[in-house]
Amino acid sequence: MKVTTEHNERIAKMSFASVYPHYVTKVEKKGRTKDELHKVIEWLTGFDEDRLQELIKEKVTFETFFQRAELHPNAHLIKGVICGYRIEEIDFELTRQARYLDKLVDELARGRKMEKILRDTDDQ
Repeated sequence: MKVTTEHNERIAKMSFASVYPHYVTKVEKKGRTKDELHKVIEWLTGFDEDRLQELIKEKVTFETFFQRAELHPNAHLIKGVICGYRIEEIDFELTRQARYLDKLVDELARGRKMEKILRDTDDQ
């Protein structure tokens, strides 16, 4: 599936605070915890719990969220299909970063082991 300019703009303008509760619901419904979700978000973005809550309270857009993030050096190891898009084929950086986060949340909800989700080794 090809990512369109309109799709990229929609993601950029979407508020992280509007999506975050859906992430929490998704993982908790599958028996995972909010703490595990926060660990995944912190691994990807560098945002600890306090910083994450500030960004939610500020109602930042995904564009601002990822501009302020320090993406993990192994984020490029996140591959596969999420929401019908193959992550490694997404050219627009912000959309790819948002899909990285979606993929990690999905893996957490599906019960994948945390050490596999947090791609800290090269044996992926």
